[in-house]
Formats: sequence, C-alpha cells, structure tokens
Amino acid sequence: MSAYAVIIDAENRMLLPHWMEYGFGSGWTVPGGGIDPGEDPADAVVREVFEESGYRVDVAELLGIDNLVIPGDRRTPSSGRRGVALQNLRIVYRAHITGGELTVETEGSTDDVAWFTPAQINTLNRVSLVDTARRMAGVIS
Repeated sequence: MSAYAVIIDAENRMLLPHWMEYGFGSGWTVPGGGIDPGEDPADAVVREVFEESGYRVDVAELLGIDNLVIPGDRRTPSSGRRGVALQNLRIVYRAHITGGELTVETEGSTDDVAWFTPAQINTLNRVSLVDTARRMAGVIS
C-alpha cells in the first residue's frame, strides 16, 4: 500500500518528482510512496513528500484509492519478488505546502523534482499514476 499527494501551486503547476529504477525504468510521478508498517497513510504521504521534494505539507482531503496490479514478469529486479504479482492500493490525497524548500532527494527512488503546467505534463514521460491522480483531482487539461 502506498500514499501520494496531488500538489498544485498558485500558478496551476503540479509538483512531480522523477522516479528512476536503474536498469528498469523511469518517469515523472506523483510525490509519495510506501507506507511503513503501522504508519497512518496521511502521515506517510507527508513524510514521502518531504523526502522527495523538501516541502512540508498538510493533507487537505482524500481524493481516492487506485488499485494497481503489476504482473510478476514486470516487477523490478530490486524488489526481490520478480515472478510474483503485486497488488498495490494507491491512496491519493490533495495536499498544500506549508514550508520547506524545493530540494532533490539524494539516495532515494527519485533523482529530480520540479513544477509543471498541465501542458508540460502532457508532454512528459510519466507513470500512469500521474494521469490517475490528475483525474481524481479534476485537473486534467
């Protein structure tokens, strides 16, 4: 299970980190990630946004829950579970920045982070969660 945030600024730009799995794939994604055992999903998204962007956020509302099944032959080699299907429930929130400074994560699953307009997002190499989250938030253009 994982938790993600849709963060839109005053200029209608969306915050997206760049996910990378060396040797497997990459793409722009929504900030967020795995929920630690016993961790509240809203707390997880606050933690993950800070790790991936340097921003502190408040969770405003639950936008929805998405179900993703990754076939075993498409799992990343680093998971150690190649060949075993993975069902991932992705909880998507709307969040607002309360502080911090845009900072690229070091030694994590992302290697960049930036703000994008809807038109720019449409041209990006992005993971499917970006469009799912945009639909949930009503911000697809």
